[in-house]
Amino acid sequence: MKKTNSHKVAISGATGFVGSNLISAFHKHGWETVPLGRAQFILSTEELAKHINGVDVVINLSGAPVTGRWTEEYKKIMYESRVQVTRKLVAACSEVNTKPELLISTSAIGYYAAGDTVHTEEQHVKADDFLGNLARDWEGEALKARKADIRTVIFRFGVVLGRDGGALKQMLLPFKMGMGGTIGDGSQAFSWIHMHDLIRAYETVIDDSSYNGIYNLTSPNPTTNRGLTESLGNALGRPTMLRVPKFLLRMQMGEGAHVLMEGQTVLPKRLLDSGFPFSFSTIEEAVKDCIT
Repeated sequence: MKKTNSHKVAISGATGFVGSNLISAFHKHGWETVPLGRAQFILSTEELAKHINGVDVVINLSGAPVTGRWTEEYKKIMYESRVQVTRKLVAACSEVNTKPELLISTSAIGYYAAGDTVHTEEQHVKADDFLGNLARDWEGEALKARKADIRTVIFRFGVVLGRDGGALKQMLLPFKMGMGGTIGDGSQAFSWIHMHDLIRAYETVIDDSSYNGIYNLTSPNPTTNRGLTESLGNALGRPTMLRVPKFLLRMQMGEGAHVLMEGQTVLPKRLLDSGFPFSFSTIEEAVKDCIT
């Protein structure tokens, strides 16, 4: 894709934390955006294609939240909101008269096994669990866009840190009250990305056709739950002595507690190799920027 002054971007999941921030940034560039929501995805593939026709970029952010209690019914919702929506979106992209030049689809670092292993795009251990298999199937549907000669990029998200939303918004109140603390001993890995760098990664990929395939969208310096906790406490000037027992999370969330109790150490090797510059490389910088 040649660098241009304007783009027309269709975005599924446009009202979410990431989607709304991307739209705000794109509008500052004068780019046109086309939100795709539930109303569009209940249409036939042919009708959905009409909403995509004429856009040069499609961004896929759809997916039900992974935090919460994972009943079998909710696991089905998580799966269908990612895999089936992506399948339908790719099919619509393939049918339009003027195909988009680029599809940027979302995945997550839950693709990787939890523990001490350091994962890159090329060298990693895949998680053999619900989230790992979900990410595998999710990515598989997105990569089918290549068959229609659509450049395809997949971002595996770390935890997104930003103002007025996401994980930090949920954590701030107890920390401000001096009731913040680690989950268990806090040693589990925490791989993250600042919203500013996330937006710049999208803008870079849109305007540089050399980007293709799967990229870890994480800071080059992952931390631990304890590192996040201490950074929040220092930024707010509040104690962080409490601990949330893991057994309590298991009682409240069942299998879904896995997301909070375990973590992956993930490096953005392909972005670093491409020369992408991160503005927020440490958790201390990122947290301070998000809450002050």
